[in-house]
Amino acid sequence: MKKKKRADRLQVGRKLIADSNPKSIISEQFRTIRTNIKFSIPDQQIQTILVTSSIPGEGKTTNAANLGIVFAQEGKKVLIIDADMRKPTLHHTFEVFNIVGLSNVLAKHSSLHVTIQNSSIENLHIIPSGPIPPNPSELLSSKTLSEFIDEVKKEFEIVIFDAPPLLSVTDAQILSAKCDGTLFIVNSGTVQKAEVLKAKANLEAVRARILGVVLNNYKLPRNNYEYY
Repeated sequence: MKKKKRADRLQVGRKLIADSNPKSIISEQFRTIRTNIKFSIPDQQIQTILVTSSIPGEGKTTNAANLGIVFAQEGKKVLIIDADMRKPTLHHTFEVFNIVGLSNVLAKHSSLHVTIQNSSIENLHIIPSGPIPPNPSELLSSKTLSEFIDEVKKEFEIVIFDAPPLLSVTDAQILSAKCDGTLFIVNSGTVQKAEVLKAKANLEAVRARILGVVLNNYKLPRNNYEYY
């Protein structure tokens, strides 16, 4: 049992490397992403950021989590929201409860402040997905989502949505149209070019603002470091 708990802590540490090893080269890359986001649109403040990918397993949740950490380390008040109401994982990443969350707020069964949880990281807060609803796309298409976004923007300086993959369901498309920008995760050696182009087209179809692409798990030939 002790070995399992130790392994679980190590696994969380690897996922949240910006916190567990802030001086690593990988953590520095997350700070570079943070800087690039700030300067991607010089004449507009980026407050709401959607993180998504083409297919499952590309590392979008890990990227969303570490991006939130580096913004929090800068002193920003940050909120990360698990908007994947089909296969949520953010609560595992941050080891928080997933009893109430986004689905409860959008269904008007709970208030915003009841769903916000503190993380172990200063300035960083979490809203898990909540119970898996039968109609995630319909909840995201409702007027309640716009009201929810307006409310969290008043409370937090940076709001990051961890969304489902673009080619699986329409949820990320719906959210991307309402966020200031979208960060597109592409996992090196996993996703096909055609899938990336189709996912990009899906974002463009709803006029989402693509802030940039993160090439995940790319191994540099010189020093064999993996970039996230």
